Amino acid sequence: MTQYLFTPPTVPSLPIRGQTERFPIHRIFCVGRNYHAHAVEMGKPVDKGAERPFYFTKSPQTLVQSGATVAYPPGTSNYHFEMELVLAVGKQGFRVSADQAHQVIYGYAAGLDMTRRDLQLIARDKGRPWDLGKDIEQGSVCSEIVPTQGVVIDSGAIVLEVNGKTKQCSDVGKLIWNIREIIADLSQFYHLQPGDLIYTGTPEGVGAVVSGDRITGRVHGVAEVALSVSPAEA
Repeated sequence: MTQYLFTPPTVPSLPIRGQTERFPIHRIFCVGRNYHAHAVEMGKPVDKGAERPFYFTKSPQTLVQSGATVAYPPGTSNYHFEMELVLAVGKQGFRVSADQAHQVIYGYAAGLDMTRRDLQLIARDKGRPWDLGKDIEQGSVCSEIVPTQGVVIDSGAIVLEVNGKTKQCSDVGKLIWNIREIIADLSQFYHLQPGDLIYTGTPEGVGAVVSGDRITGRVHGVAEVALSVSPAEA
């Protein structure tokens, strides 16, 4: 038996609707600027005919389950919500064609890609990695996984509210690169594995939250997600 210097961290996981087993998380991939209106509000319009998707990653250890209360993170004064449809991978896949992409899908969830926007934009404008802006402790929020093996979601309302006021309202059908295209493209660079999560992008309307705010969001026909923000740690 392998002996470690200290106890390794537990494997991050999420509940699965209707099952006692939990979904272990392997990696978290995020698609950047995947709704036209959001790309425009970020000052970086997307020409799908001339570009391909781009990605950033978040550590699995940043994952928190829907319903949690998290402290306002250090190092920022502009902490943003981003509501997303999350894809859960259930089978290995490498260089998957778009017409076979459904074969790797285990299910979906509703998620929040929380962002230190000020740090992200500083890094972006200097051509530096986004890690400080995106890879935030307790910054990847996700609902339970809803098993829908082989189902490709191509439409459905996606909505986020802060303290009961609607901030984001769009439809998954407005994704620039749809589910099949994301899987086909990402699998050109990675061997997709069971337990991978793919945050598929956020629509327009992103904005800042402050201590005391309650965030709720939903993807129609999939799931709901919620997060409360408490004061920053002293």
